[in-house]
Amino acid sequence: MNDAIFSQIDFGPLKEFLDDDNVTDISYGNNGQIHLKTLDKGVYRIERPEINNSLMEKLAFQCSNVMGKTFNMAHPFLDAESAELRLNFIHDSIATNGISCVIRKTPAKIRLNKDKLIKEQYVTEDLLDFLLTCVEGHCNIIVSGETGSGKTELVKYLASHTKENEKIITIEDTLELHLDKIFPHRDIVAMKTNNIASYSDVLVACMRQNPRWILLSEVRSAEAVTAVRNSISSGHNIISTIHSDSARNVPMRLYSLLESSQDIEQFLKSIHRYVQLAIHVKGYMSKELGRFQREIVEVCEFYVDEDNNAGYNIIYKKGLDGSIHFENPTKYLKEYLGSQGVIIKDDLFISTSNDNNDEVKMETVIDSL
Repeated sequence: MNDAIFSQIDFGPLKEFLDDDNVTDISYGNNGQIHLKTLDKGVYRIERPEINNSLMEKLAFQCSNVMGKTFNMAHPFLDAESAELRLNFIHDSIATNGISCVIRKTPAKIRLNKDKLIKEQYVTEDLLDFLLTCVEGHCNIIVSGETGSGKTELVKYLASHTKENEKIITIEDTLELHLDKIFPHRDIVAMKTNNIASYSDVLVACMRQNPRWILLSEVRSAEAVTAVRNSISSGHNIISTIHSDSARNVPMRLYSLLESSQDIEQFLKSIHRYVQLAIHVKGYMSKELGRFQREIVEVCEFYVDEDNNAGYNIIYKKGLDGSIHFENPTKYLKEYLGSQGVIIKDDLFISTSNDNNDEVKMETVIDSL
């Protein structure tokens, strides 16, 4: 770990895990319990008697000094953030079984590459090539999944395949993408929201910067949903993430985050019109592979047809039994890519499903969600 902001802090025995690239998260609580989240094993508990309440209280005090904040009974929550680390502390006046801390590592590197993705069965080669073609063709993409499924890492990988001469602006409330550091030669602006500059404020400034791509951090509020819709409806391209239980449910998940009583049909139709793809990723402990597995389990295409009805087409789906089903993209996605100068074959995938998803009407979309 090489982090200038926290360079003077003594992490003690925790530094072992901070220096280990395999470790992504460290969780401390319950008077000495330590859980690690790693790339290959997922979450598991370790025993380190030297990592105790006293050590964590000392670490919190150092972090509060570095960040110019206060951490005590009157201010029981502390967030400390640097270029590659995020720390969150809860004071023992609130966490009654001892001080609690979570450390998340956000390194300025892309952990994924094509060989790794295919070798580790994260995605099939045909599907990966298709997704990169969609990035080349400026598709708006939302990556869904649970916490720890690897949404951010996939976004970083997809963003790394945007064209060198295309300006990128990232908008985050907590810095995780670090594309400006990964590609220092590119025209990339990293923006951070806070209690002074909201998503809406930052997005207005972003538009004036004339980006080709806007990468929004996780969509988890009404304001973020509005930012997504404003971005895509203004002709900019986005890649973003959201918590959802499937790719095809992304539009409804966006709607559920809205705080207004906006017409559901109008909203869903706008998302189906401007978001071309949703990708659902899953992380779980695989008994078959003997390690923690992250993989793409669903890719869904959205569109609005000639009759102004919203529809979707599940291009890829991996079943619970390991079976894989492909559907070729509809003419709507082909036409969109063609308008961007990217041509794909009619028989890109061999269809392995008998379902006809090419013409799903608005009523079916709403009912199924």
